[in-house]
Amino acid sequence: MSENSFLLKNLVLFSRLLRSAGIDVGPGQVIDLAAALEHVDVGRREDFYYAARALCVHRRAQVALFDQAFNLFWQPRTSEPIEAPSVPNPALQPKPLRMPNVTYRELAPDDAAVQYAQPSERVMVDLQQTYSAAEVLRKKDFASFTWEEVQEAKRLMATMPWRIGERRTRRMVPAANGGRLDMRRVFRRNLRYGGEFLDLAWKRRKSKPRTVIVLCDISGSMEQYSRMLLHFLHTLSNELEQVEAFVFGTRLTRITRQIRRKDIDEAVGQVIHVVDDWGGGTRIGDAIRAFNYRWARRVRALDAVVLIISDGWDRGDTDTLGHEMARLQRSCFRLIWLNPLLASPDYEPLTQGLQAALPYVDDFLPVRNLENLEALGKALAEM
Repeated sequence: MSENSFLLKNLVLFSRLLRSAGIDVGPGQVIDLAAALEHVDVGRREDFYYAARALCVHRRAQVALFDQAFNLFWQPRTSEPIEAPSVPNPALQPKPLRMPNVTYRELAPDDAAVQYAQPSERVMVDLQQTYSAAEVLRKKDFASFTWEEVQEAKRLMATMPWRIGERRTRRMVPAANGGRLDMRRVFRRNLRYGGEFLDLAWKRRKSKPRTVIVLCDISGSMEQYSRMLLHFLHTLSNELEQVEAFVFGTRLTRITRQIRRKDIDEAVGQVIHVVDDWGGGTRIGDAIRAFNYRWARRVRALDAVVLIISDGWDRGDTDTLGHEMARLQRSCFRLIWLNPLLASPDYEPLTQGLQAALPYVDDFLPVRNLENLEALGKALAEM
C-alpha cells in the first residue's frame, strides 16, 4: 500500500478522535486536509500541525483540545503508557473520554513524520465540554454530519414540536359565549317562549392551521445541505396538516406526494428519483415565476407561510427574481428566506440574487443546524 493511502487512512482515524473530543470535523475537512498536505512538507511536524489545525479547528476554545488530540495521535512509537495532559480550565470540570479500542497503526514504518501510539493502547482525552452529545449535535453544521449523526438528527427532528399559527376562515361555527349573535339559532330556540329572546346563541369564525409552502434549492451549491433539508421537509410534512413541498434548481418540481411517504429514507429516494436537475445550476427567479403562475392558486398561497430555502447563488436574471419575489410576497401571508450560510459570523448577503430578493423577504433566518430548526419551529407557532 502506498504512503498516500496510509496517510489518508490515518487522517480518517484522526478525524474520528477529534469528533469524539467534541470538535466538529466532517468528511469535507478530511478531504481538504488530504489535498492541502500535497503542498505541505509532512516531514516538518510544525507545518503539518498548522495545516491540520487551520482546517479542523473552527473556534479558539477548541485549540487546546486539538493540541491534546494531535500530540496523542501523531507521535513517535513507544511502548510506555501514554497519559494525556489535562487542559486547565477552572470554569469547567474535566471529564475523561474513553476512546474505542481500534487499530491505529496504518502508516508505513519508515514514515517518521507521523508515528504514534501502539495499537493495543486505549487513549484517554480530557473532554472539557460538559454538555451532552445531543447538545453538541444541535449546534453542529449539517454539512459536517457523519452517517451516524444524520441518523441521530433524523430522530431528534421527529421529536421536535411542529405547530403553525391558525387563520380565520369565512365559515362560522357555534360558540359557547361571546362572538356574534347567531340569529337563526336564536329564533329557533325562542319559539317556545312566544318569540321573546330569552335564550341567546352565539357563533364565531372557524380557525384552521395555515398552509406551509416550502421551496427548497437542490442545486450544486446547496449539495452539502440538500439531503438534511429533505429530511426536514419530510418531518414537517408528516407533523403539519397542510404542507406543499417543491424543489428547484434550473426548474421547479413539486414533491408533496413523494415526501409524505411514511419511511423517511424511501421518501428521500423517491424525491431524488423524480428530480432531473439535482446538483445542477440555479435559476431562482424562473422557479418562483413557475410557482406564481402554475401553483400559487392551486395550493392556496394567499394565506400561506412560504419558506424559501437557498443560499442565494443564482445564474438567472436578477430583474426576474426581484419581480417574482414582489409578486409572491403580495400573494402570501408571510415570506421567509432560510439561508444555511447566514449562521457564519463573517457572512454577508452580497450575491446579486439575494440583493434582488431581500427587499421582499419578511424574515431572513439561518437553517444550518438543528438549533436553527428549533428556532424556526417557535417562529411558525407564534404566527
